[in-house]
Amino acid sequence: MSTVKGTVRRRSALGASAAGTAAVLLLAGCSAGPSPIHPPSVTSPPAAPGAPGPTGATGTPTAPDSGATPSAAPAKGTAKVTGTVATGIDTPWGLVQLPDGTLLVGSRDTGRISRVDMDKGTVTQIGGVPGVTHTQGGENGLLGLAVSPGYGSDHQVYAYYGTESDNRVVRMLYDPSRQKGEQLGAPDTILRDIPTGTLHNGGRIAFGPDGMLYVGTGETGQRGLAQDMTSPAGKILRMTPDGQVPQDNPVPGSLVYSPGHRNVQGLAWDPQGHLWASEFGQDTWDELNLIEPGRNYGWPVVEGIAHRAGYVDPVAQWHTDDASPSGIAYAAGSVWMAALKGERLWRVPLNGTATAAAPQSFFTGTYGRLRTVTALDDHTLLLTTSNTDNRGTPKKGDDRILRVSVT
Repeated sequence: MSTVKGTVRRRSALGASAAGTAAVLLLAGCSAGPSPIHPPSVTSPPAAPGAPGPTGATGTPTAPDSGATPSAAPAKGTAKVTGTVATGIDTPWGLVQLPDGTLLVGSRDTGRISRVDMDKGTVTQIGGVPGVTHTQGGENGLLGLAVSPGYGSDHQVYAYYGTESDNRVVRMLYDPSRQKGEQLGAPDTILRDIPTGTLHNGGRIAFGPDGMLYVGTGETGQRGLAQDMTSPAGKILRMTPDGQVPQDNPVPGSLVYSPGHRNVQGLAWDPQGHLWASEFGQDTWDELNLIEPGRNYGWPVVEGIAHRAGYVDPVAQWHTDDASPSGIAYAAGSVWMAALKGERLWRVPLNGTATAAAPQSFFTGTYGRLRTVTALDDHTLLLTTSNTDNRGTPKKGDDRILRVSVT
């Protein structure tokens, strides 16, 4: 079950005193302890002035955002698996495409990175990230991957991973010309001291159309960190390719782009440059959010659509049994969201910054848990399964990368 609505445009209260502290601590790579927490709420008091109106029976907003740009996405779409790109991949998490068309895929549990030739279906290990820590049954390890916007000249690959003491973001030189030994250079750490835990580590990283690196983090089960502006946990962070604070970030001197997140695992941009993020809820609502700089996304004060002043409501929400979302991608006028517990691929058709129709699901239960979705072009996705992560039921050939045609 899912529900959708237009985007709530309210400002968050980012305290000036917290901003000053955040500038010092985040630049230094430090984090503070938990702040007082509030129990999550999904109670919906009357909407604040300016909030979107109610939705119709189909889930289509009756009063779409006045700034919306009409989308070409039809009310109903299609998704069809057209082939299997690769099989036998251990706990895949991060997946990126290089300019030459080959793929890099990371193994969460082993910390190894492999190159995938999509034409031949071959999977070749190219190296590992030293210091990766994975807890048996946990969610930590080697998570997101990203490719430098200047890869043609710098050959840098970025990774987000957990160590014994923290989560961190590193970049590594990738030299495919090396015939012997590892083809990955030593990691250059650009951000350290992101709180780590067995659960809720976030982990998705991606370069935006502005050339900046965006990092989704989790609150590691320490709920108060999501509202603690001195901590990088439970946030979406924005930084330069070398880990510095951009001058136009919403809080001067701070990497925090948006606070109030529980566990961000999907980041994607639409052609208009809007940033979308998927997020694990706790027991009630998973979320798809439209991310705007400096806005507060509510956790742990609210979960799901709550119409609570000072917090941004999700554009769409799902019961956790139907989603538990991870990666997202934009294609064919929609956000496509991979679901773990829900074992399906969700399509969310967009009309600018609002939904154009109710979300639509595909492949329910067919391929098991789905982790990462990447757009090769406007009608082709790559989709990874996640059945070897100790929470799924592996089939012969798992885990695999699937090619999906979408409209």
